[in-house]
Amino acid sequence: MIPELGAASAHLISLYLHHNKIRSIEANHLKLYKSLETLDLTNNEITEIRNNCFTQGLKIKDLYLGNNRLSTLELGTFDNLSDSLQILRLSKNRIAHLPAKAFKLPHLIQLELNRNRIRLIDGLTFHGLDSLEVLKLQRNNISKLMDGAFWGVARMQVLHLDNNNLNEVTSGWLYGLSSLQQLFLSYNSVSRINPNAWGFCQKLTELNLSYNNLMRLDEGSLAGLSGLQILRLSHNTISHVAEGAFKGLKNLRTLELDNNEISGIIEDTNGAFAGLDSLSKLTLFGNEIKSVAKKAFIGLEALEHLSGCYDSFLCDCQLKWLPHWLSGRGFQASVDATCAHPESLKSKSIFSVPAESFVCDDFPKPQIIVQPATTMAVLGKDIRFICSAASSSDSPMTFAWKKGHEILHDAEIENFAHVRAKDGEVMEYTTILHLRAVQFTDEGRYQCMITNNFGSTYSTRAKLTVNVLPSFVKIPRDLTIRTGANARLECAATGHPAPQIAWQKDGGTDFPAARERRMHVMPEDDVFFIVDVKTEDMGVYSCTAQNIAGTISANASLTVLETPSLVYPLEDQTVAIGETVALQCMASGSPSPRITWLKSDEPLVVTERHHFTPGNQLLIIRNVVSNDGGKYTCEMSNTLGTERAYSHLNIIQSASCAMGHGKKDGTMTVGIVIIAVVCSIVVTSLVWVCIIYQTRKKSEEYSVTNTDETIVPPDVPSYLSSQGTLSERQEACVKVDSVSNLQLAVTIPNGHMERNGMYACYPWKAIQPIVSLGRSNLVLFPTFPQTSANYSFLGILSGSVDIFSEKLLLWIFLVLQFSVKRLHFI
Repeated sequence: MIPELGAASAHLISLYLHHNKIRSIEANHLKLYKSLETLDLTNNEITEIRNNCFTQGLKIKDLYLGNNRLSTLELGTFDNLSDSLQILRLSKNRIAHLPAKAFKLPHLIQLELNRNRIRLIDGLTFHGLDSLEVLKLQRNNISKLMDGAFWGVARMQVLHLDNNNLNEVTSGWLYGLSSLQQLFLSYNSVSRINPNAWGFCQKLTELNLSYNNLMRLDEGSLAGLSGLQILRLSHNTISHVAEGAFKGLKNLRTLELDNNEISGIIEDTNGAFAGLDSLSKLTLFGNEIKSVAKKAFIGLEALEHLSGCYDSFLCDCQLKWLPHWLSGRGFQASVDATCAHPESLKSKSIFSVPAESFVCDDFPKPQIIVQPATTMAVLGKDIRFICSAASSSDSPMTFAWKKGHEILHDAEIENFAHVRAKDGEVMEYTTILHLRAVQFTDEGRYQCMITNNFGSTYSTRAKLTVNVLPSFVKIPRDLTIRTGANARLECAATGHPAPQIAWQKDGGTDFPAARERRMHVMPEDDVFFIVDVKTEDMGVYSCTAQNIAGTISANASLTVLETPSLVYPLEDQTVAIGETVALQCMASGSPSPRITWLKSDEPLVVTERHHFTPGNQLLIIRNVVSNDGGKYTCEMSNTLGTERAYSHLNIIQSASCAMGHGKKDGTMTVGIVIIAVVCSIVVTSLVWVCIIYQTRKKSEEYSVTNTDETIVPPDVPSYLSSQGTLSERQEACVKVDSVSNLQLAVTIPNGHMERNGMYACYPWKAIQPIVSLGRSNLVLFPTFPQTSANYSFLGILSGSVDIFSEKLLLWIFLVLQFSVKRLHFI
């Protein structure tokens, strides 16, 4: 127990009782030391400290309890020292657990808990240590730091966690350490630094991660440490340093990378230390570096000390630059570099080798001759990378593949070698990397590394991109809607990269709806809209999903329904007995309406005098009789319904009977005008015939004809001579048009048919002018006797003129006949 010193106890300031056999602390003994500031009880046999051990009124500032047998700390143990205690040492005890808020010591500056048995530190464990600046937790075998473990110690500047069993650095347990300047994590098992782990340690100036299991430094591993000045990473297994891993460390002055595996980074990477603008010291011992890339140290303008031992350099032409660069920067004294090849330079310092001795007479170090190719693969497929190298040395060769800068230890690799045929002294080596059923995690840049005793050779990096063929998650469906409604077609697809969705109509991109601004595409909803649908929007719509992996498409038919309707209204007709009448019912609708004719609301009785055009849109009645008169109904029907239109046909005895006596004078005047106009046309046409005839005659007189061709007699028209004798039957077609009021028949040779309209064909002997009255086409075929005089008249007029003259004469002839017929009516 603590001894009593009588009256002197009250005035004692420091009491050192270390290396005794004190087993307990009694309150009644300590209360006598009212002025005590330092109490040293290290190296005793104290097993517990009860809550009442330290009474109120004590002014102890430094309490040393290290190297005792304490196993637990009860809550409130040191509460009575909260106003004075500044340093508390509890190292080398048997403490296994620290309860949350175990220390309510707002003035404590330093807490030591080294060499205990702590495995886990819970959140808020050190809450209440508002003034704590130094915390030592070395050699505790701590494997887990919970989130918020150090919350409440915002003033802490130094944290020692050396010689524990931590395996990762996370922002969770670093939360709250906003004043931390030094962090010691050496001799742990740290293999991973989480991205943005240092976000709460902006004031960190020294970080010690040596003697851990770090294999790589990713791009974000050191992000946020802009104030860092010292970084110790020695004695890890770092082989991969991502491009830009040191970016942002603009104040770093010391970087230790001894005893790692960064030879590939120094040998193959340009600008490996980019971003370290203030770096003054770099150590690279124990990395088995055999060569140095010419631009490996680019950007290290402030470098003052470069140390390392390199005893296996390949001193060829590619290393010629290094001695001069090292000497120029003053690193000759700190760098120990010797040659391993060629044999003549073996064991010589690179600084003593003349520049002209760095030659490339052979290539014992492998030389890449086939680079791996960038590849794009479909998810789940097998791919492979091929890499080949040649070497003049028989040194054993090893092969490895990297993804990024990290070696693939469990990769499926196929290696083989053969002697080059053209020069038997050179060996060629090929390594093939197989990737089975590739996934997105396989994406990256792959590089082969071929190594022998003379060094390593690195291929270019081949990029692997994994894509997924598009597949539909929403497929457009066939749609049937009425005109005027809105059409909605859905289409969505997945893939990697995300596929582009495009629409086509009937195989093209010319959308009537797009031209009229009735088409809307909603990318967020994967919907294609056509508003105010019309019949021209009907068709097959194709949704195409495309990415670089491939293209797929799906079709949907849009059917537009429209009720039947008339294009032109039906009108009543009046026709004389024996004539021909045409009733037209032009209907539209979707589907196309079926047209049925009714007479007096009963089905029409069809005879040989009734003729229909395709679709029944035109009803022609020849040789009209009195029974043909009455009410005609055009019935139009489709799936949407039925519409009807009506026309009344009135029959009169003759054309003259249809005229009133009071109208004869006016009709006569009209006839005279018609005759005058016709005569003018005839005279003008005859003048043109004469001019054409004279022109051709003169041209024939001044031309010399020497031909065996048969000359057509002048009294036979050329178009008749090609058809045989004059008595042969000729064909003519009559065009039926609902718009024109006057149409003439034109002769068409046998076997030919005009397609630009609707024609009715009759024998030549029956050809007559056609008179169309109104929109319902009253077609008249008056009698025209067939005589030889008719043909003779045409033949004489057209014997010596060209085809234009023939048509002109035919026109005159038909106009004369029409005029005579018109006078007959008058």
